[in-house]
Amino acid sequence: MAPKNKKDAVLRAPPQNTESEKALLGALMIRPEGMSEAVDVLSDDAFYSEKHRIIYRVMLGLWQRSEPIDVESVRAALSDKKQLEAIGGVSYLAELVGDVPAASNARHYASLVQKKFMLRSLIDAGEYIAELGFDESDDLEETLDKAEKKIYEVTSTPSLSKFTSLRESLQDAWARLEHLHEHKDELRGIRTGFKELDNMLAGFQKSDLIILAARPSMGKTTLALDIARQTAIHHKTTVGIFSLEMSTQQLVDRMVAAEAKVNSWNLRTGHIKEQEEFAKIHDAYDRLSHAPIFIDDQPGNNILKMRSVARRLKRESGLDLIVVDYLQLLAPTNARAGDSLVQQVTEISRSLKNLARELDVPVLALSQLSRAVEQRRGRPRLSDLRDSGSIEQDADVVMFIHREDKMSDNTDRPGVAEILIEKHRNGPTGKVELYFDEKRTTFTSLDKTGLEVFETGAPF
Repeated sequence: MAPKNKKDAVLRAPPQNTESEKALLGALMIRPEGMSEAVDVLSDDAFYSEKHRIIYRVMLGLWQRSEPIDVESVRAALSDKKQLEAIGGVSYLAELVGDVPAASNARHYASLVQKKFMLRSLIDAGEYIAELGFDESDDLEETLDKAEKKIYEVTSTPSLSKFTSLRESLQDAWARLEHLHEHKDELRGIRTGFKELDNMLAGFQKSDLIILAARPSMGKTTLALDIARQTAIHHKTTVGIFSLEMSTQQLVDRMVAAEAKVNSWNLRTGHIKEQEEFAKIHDAYDRLSHAPIFIDDQPGNNILKMRSVARRLKRESGLDLIVVDYLQLLAPTNARAGDSLVQQVTEISRSLKNLARELDVPVLALSQLSRAVEQRRGRPRLSDLRDSGSIEQDADVVMFIHREDKMSDNTDRPGVAEILIEKHRNGPTGKVELYFDEKRTTFTSLDKTGLEVFETGAPF
């Protein structure tokens, strides 16, 4: 029942279970092997009673030194630390042992103690967040990020984390290998909608930062939207798109034109005359309306806002892939007046990698290349990544778009785009060729035997 007023709320005792604390300590002195179970689920500051906290920490020290744990060893250790009288003397230790309901239930008692501790931590987090609300000195985005981080500290329960044995990991890896062998058409990662790219990368892997870089007008946004559209429609992948350069409506128009395979300029200007094209557009709208794609087009976005929106999206709708268009337009959050552009981009790229790991989803981030590519009139290299070498360092995959028809008028392969995979942390590098349909603003697969354009969009 909710308190009638603030005074009642202040007078309420925080969640606690001292009986479970006593039962746990007594059980551990009777059955010391229970310590290995207790440390799995219990943090050493989880006890509400200060004297119980002192006793448990002494026990923990004995266990870590592989020394016996019983009434006498605990008494001696407390006496050495001059804490025996503070906990009630040897008589209190004897009382703990004498009142144990069942020494074999140490793990259960530990779980009860930890539960109350987490509830108290939640209350502390609430008070911390309330203080943040009253402090008006910080930016709103920083305040919200601190609040979210505090809640995450409680819910992630770091005290429950533990090492995973190699044996368990090998069992999981073998099961995964058997599954992939039996379902050869399946990929471990998120499908891109381009079979050649999926074969090279095995899809986009969870927690990976994937950089797609090119000079302006090479088709970075188009390729990213094609990937988002195809994987969402055909594989129900939930995609979050952060667009810092284009509005939601502009992105929608591009995706509709690509999905309907109609002239994008005619679609944007309303110059659609043929009934057949209207029918294609109607069907495209229908397919896209069922695609789990979410767009945030706030200009001047920063990593704090993005992380907050992405967390909320994952919590409410699930999240499988994040697309950021593009990296250099993100506003740094901790930039100082004297920071160079290189330092700012370094912060952003590392923040994006941390976001991928925190949410356990691939992040596809678009990036500009330096003018050195145009001056050299050649294919992009890793050294051409603009403003920071940290992008190369933080990324798990780096891909470039190279179009010879943009570099030279004398080309016998107009529209052919090379997707150059120059870095692949866990796999091969190489090249994939696609065809860029400029009128429809979309990439399609390319038959290398005769430059015949395949229709894309079918699930592989």
